[in-house]
Order: sequence, then structure tokens, then C-alpha cells
Amino acid sequence: METIYSDLKQLGDQTELPQSPEDAVLERVSNPQGDVAYCVRFTAPEFTSLCPMTGQPDFAHLVIDYVPGEFLVESKSLKLFLGSFRNHGAFHEDCTISIARRLVDFLNPQWLRIGGYWYPRGGIPIDVFWQTAATPEGVWIPDQGVPPYRGRG
Repeated sequence: METIYSDLKQLGDQTELPQSPEDAVLERVSNPQGDVAYCVRFTAPEFTSLCPMTGQPDFAHLVIDYVPGEFLVESKSLKLFLGSFRNHGAFHEDCTISIARRLVDFLNPQWLRIGGYWYPRGGIPIDVFWQTAATPEGVWIPDQGVPPYRGRG
């Protein structure tokens, strides 16, 4: 029997972590509540990537909010995509915006926002924020709930 989940390739199977964001395969399903505007939040409090200059690990708390359109991102594929940055060297700004743009290109959501709350490098935390447009009217979009840096944790 065909369902909105029939085309998923990674869910329910052993799937290796992609070696790079380019190798990661995002998957999506049809939004069964497409007639309602609502917010979906993904929080990745242990996101890692590499400094492109030193190769040292960088850590962030990512919060991704989106108002779906026709599609929802399948969460395991998102987890694998985010995990693929573990061996990827890029500055904080590039990682954060690249994630958001890939999701926007793939899902075509009504709205998307990302907050990248990066832990200090050289004693300076770097926070990166981006959204596709003004917050949609009539949709509850809660605060991302990540306090300004004071020894985040």
C-alpha cells in the first residue's frame, strides 16, 4: 500500500553518516496538515563542524524553525545531514546559512529561520541568525530559548 512514507530510503534502515554535506541525502514527505499554518522546530544542541583553518572542532546549538508548505523534512535525514558537518571545514556563518539555504531549496517552506549559537572560539562566541522573510502572521513562533552567552550549557 502506497503512503506518504513509501519513498523514504533511510528511515528504518542502518544508514552511515555521510562524509560531507554534499553527500548527505535529505528526504521529505508530503505535509498531511498542509491546510494549516504551523511551526516545526528542530533543535541540535550538539552540532559540530571543523574550523577550516586549524581543523579543530567547533560546536554550536542550532535551532531551526519552519512553517511547512507542501513538504516536511524527514527527521532522520536531517539528523544525518547535520551530522555530515562533523568532518566539514567552514566558518560558523557559512555552516549556518548553508544549512538553511539547503532546507529552503529542498522544502520550499512558507517560512524558515535558523539560529546558530556557536560556542566560543578564541574567547568570542559567534551567533548567526537568518530567516527567509517576515514572521508569518497568525503562526505561533516561540522564542528560540537560547540565552546570550554566559557559559552556555
